[in-house]
Amino acid sequence: MDAFYASVELLRYPQLKGLPVVIGGRRRRPDDELLVRHAELPLSEIPVADFPSLKDYTGRGVITTATYAARQFGVGSAMGLMKAAKLCPQAILLPVDFDQYRHYSRRFKAIITEIAPLMEDRGVDEVYIDFTEVPGGQREGGRSLARLIQKTILDDTGLTCSIGVAPNKLIAKMASEFNKPKGISIVHEADLQTLIWPLPCRKINGIGPKAEEKLKALGIHTVGELAAWERVALQEKFGKVYGAWLHEAARGRDDRPVVLESEPVSVSRETTFERDLHAVHDKAELGAIFTRLSEQVAADLQRKGYVGKTIGVKLRYDNFKSVTRDQTLPHYTADAKVIRQTAGQCLKRVPLSQRLRLLGVRVGSLMRADDALKQSTDQETQDHDPNALLFPDD
Repeated sequence: MDAFYASVELLRYPQLKGLPVVIGGRRRRPDDELLVRHAELPLSEIPVADFPSLKDYTGRGVITTATYAARQFGVGSAMGLMKAAKLCPQAILLPVDFDQYRHYSRRFKAIITEIAPLMEDRGVDEVYIDFTEVPGGQREGGRSLARLIQKTILDDTGLTCSIGVAPNKLIAKMASEFNKPKGISIVHEADLQTLIWPLPCRKINGIGPKAEEKLKALGIHTVGELAAWERVALQEKFGKVYGAWLHEAARGRDDRPVVLESEPVSVSRETTFERDLHAVHDKAELGAIFTRLSEQVAADLQRKGYVGKTIGVKLRYDNFKSVTRDQTLPHYTADAKVIRQTAGQCLKRVPLSQRLRLLGVRVGSLMRADDALKQSTDQETQDHDPNALLFPDD
């Protein structure tokens, strides 16, 4: 989806279209005052001049996303709002509304599965689709079906998306970024050298900033330069597994199937504070945030139908160093009080003398709630079965 969060906000505030808009932080006093002051007006008629601007922001929040108009100023996701204010002070600042984003996420995915049922969910704003067997899917090399998907999503939601069509997921992901927004890019196997090899290595999904720096130190800047290296040489520099993957990726090879159902590894919530907080001086505020994060994680688990038994915390200090601690329970849970209590035990194993800029709560080792209940019931039945010990399973 194209600048998904920002695009959803523009459905609510169409008067902001074409303007630099930044989405980030939680709801703030200026946002509440804006809605109260114009309570008698439809949201679409609130004057642009009355919206909070980025230049007036003070705090430690980060950008979730930005409109393309804002990106032209160098503003982007994960950037601190204060830094963004220096680059684009005139940008309008809106708070995040994850409930609304999830609503539109479900809508556009439902549309896609009606057209092409083999869909892999890759998060709130991205999917992979296998339309090899979809009637008409190969027409115009896939362009016809891509246009149908774009039009149907736009007609139903008012949102735009960009689509990459390729023989595999690796290249399709790269192609989807070629012509944003509202782009359709088709890459055939024969196009690898002309369309993919000239790109920076970082364009390959799976090459992060550390790997990119190491590649640059070896004189490897483009995908084509990476493809010129032998597998053994890359394995010597990057390890057996990652080196082999780099060799295959640079040649456009990827045999991963479209996975229709992927189990989440963990569920987490975290927040960056508007100002650094201290465990002693800001104990009440931190405690309230900690409780809220635990409740949000519990609600996420219950909504998705999962329970977990490894509970952990994440802290980032004012010097940007991060630490994590976790604890595994003997039983599964999605209970907010249990999560809060166990996460609190994890906190006792973390140095709390420095000020904090971020706090997070995580639940891992997940299992579907109905499977966990069945497992617990089966165990309880066995525990009360007088023949269980006399006639154990082979």
